[in-house]
Amino acid sequence: MSIIQNRKAHHDFFIEERYEAGLVLEGWEIKAIRGGRANIKEAYVIVRGEELFVLGMHITPLASASTHIKADPTRTRKLLLHGKQIARLIGKVERAGFTLVPLDLHWCKGRVKAEIGLAKGKKLYDKRQAEKERDWDREKARMMRQRG
Repeated sequence: MSIIQNRKAHHDFFIEERYEAGLVLEGWEIKAIRGGRANIKEAYVIVRGEELFVLGMHITPLASASTHIKADPTRTRKLLLHGKQIARLIGKVERAGFTLVPLDLHWCKGRVKAEIGLAKGKKLYDKRQAEKERDWDREKARMMRQRG
């Protein structure tokens, strides 16, 4: 079940591969995510050493979440993947010029998982072409509705 999706990622990037990664979260963050207070629109994934981290993911704390912990809504959160997957992603990012972007957050067996995508950036003309295709599909659907 999807919690939140990053639609901007599909607009700005060609998604080549997808991976499901676990997230290291605190208790108040889970409560806030259950309340629908997560935002991954501006988030991106970086490599530090042999580990992957999500930066820019904003989780707004609930007012009643915790009294003894100072909540940081944009803290850096660690991603959990198998070692072979991490090594493969690091190789692609460093050598082939790919970028890692979070695509969505979803529940899997009661845990929050992040789907990250190995992506290449779109050029402006690619974005325009995708928009033209979307407009044409809309126009075709409108014409078919009028006929039938």
